[in-house]
Amino acid sequence: MKPGLLVIDDEAAICMSIKFALEDDYQVYTTIDPKEGIEWVKSKRIDIVLLDLRMGAVSGLDILKKVREIRSELTAIMMTAFASIETSIEAIKQGAYYYIEKPIDMDKLSVLIMRALQYKQVSNRLESKDKQLEARAFLGTSKAMQQVFSMIDRIKDIDSSVLITGESGTGKELVAREIHFSGRRYQGPLEIVNCAAIPDNLLESELFGYEKGAFTGATQSKDGKCVAANGGTLFLDEMSELPLSLQAKLLRVIQEREVTPLGSNKKKQLDIRIISAANKNIAQMVKNGEFREDLYFRLNVIPIHMPPLRQRKEDIPLLINHLIQKFNQSMNKQKEGLTPKAMEVLLHYPYAGNVRELGNIIEYAVALSMDRLIDVLDLPHFVQGHAEHPMNEDEMIQLPLGIPMKEVEKRVITATLKHYKDHRQKTAHSLQISERSLRDKLKNYKK
Repeated sequence: MKPGLLVIDDEAAICMSIKFALEDDYQVYTTIDPKEGIEWVKSKRIDIVLLDLRMGAVSGLDILKKVREIRSELTAIMMTAFASIETSIEAIKQGAYYYIEKPIDMDKLSVLIMRALQYKQVSNRLESKDKQLEARAFLGTSKAMQQVFSMIDRIKDIDSSVLITGESGTGKELVAREIHFSGRRYQGPLEIVNCAAIPDNLLESELFGYEKGAFTGATQSKDGKCVAANGGTLFLDEMSELPLSLQAKLLRVIQEREVTPLGSNKKKQLDIRIISAANKNIAQMVKNGEFREDLYFRLNVIPIHMPPLRQRKEDIPLLINHLIQKFNQSMNKQKEGLTPKAMEVLLHYPYAGNVRELGNIIEYAVALSMDRLIDVLDLPHFVQGHAEHPMNEDEMIQLPLGIPMKEVEKRVITATLKHYKDHRQKTAHSLQISERSLRDKLKNYKK
């Protein structure tokens, strides 16, 4: 498939001359309207943007900023008849790959675009390797996960459909990313559709695209996710939520390897690999008449099952370490790890939400912990309640019968404060009272 090239210039003659010169090698889109260009960035598969530096009262740098906000990975080349060191530096700062002076030398422009695409390919290769390493780090190294990685290594370079099953939060999307970025399609796009998050009446247009005027509100034509994934991978997350009416249309797209956007009679050829994920028993849904058997067979060519976290607890320490590093970076923290007691609690926790729930727990702990090491009391209360280790003798208080409740409270507070080495926040947290309440009670005890 030809790379997509978008030209935004208020001179129609320049747009047409570039299109004429480059249309044999690129899918060229041209517009003299910056707003239309921005819409095309949203709806078309664009690899390179050629952008005029000045379009009447509109600054090309402002358009560049908006384009980069929509698609940060997009490569932009500025065109200008007013070249200066200042404007060139500013364009590069805002994300432009390079700039070219008008009148346009088509041979020079052709070479520049070729180099920009080569640069993008190298960047994509490095990015895919980083994402591959990140995905593996957040999936674990247990025997169960090694079997999953072995399967990924065997299927990464073929185009057979893959169905990833497993409980919610086990990392099915990470496996899909690993398959894409480790395989031969890594330079192509990875388009993700969460079938459960999009209303049924919008899901068809999201998948297959639509033409301008196809329905109320369709002010611009838009390629669907199927076309956007050309040359790469389409990942259908929670595909068990596809309505039956849409299942038939998806089956036809898979069989014919082409798609017809809503409101159009023109078919678009597809070169995509389909990976699906589900946390429901699709085979049982087929028996119940809730999912098409023929589509199920098309999507379930190669099955991969993700084991729940509770069945691979040897991965938990490694996952915790990676999560702490991740949240240290995003929150500008310097947590060094967990205390042995905190690690013990997390190893015994059941993780109904699997890796996603572990991530939420560690994010909470990194955000609220006051010390370099995360302790049990830095974990959410619902996690502390699952502690399965017996209390040591120094963690227990002996009280005589008949002691007044005020004295009981005083002894419990002072003993807890001593246990936490006068750390008032941890003491208040442990006793489930506010720090102000603790401060007031301690002040009363000194009277």
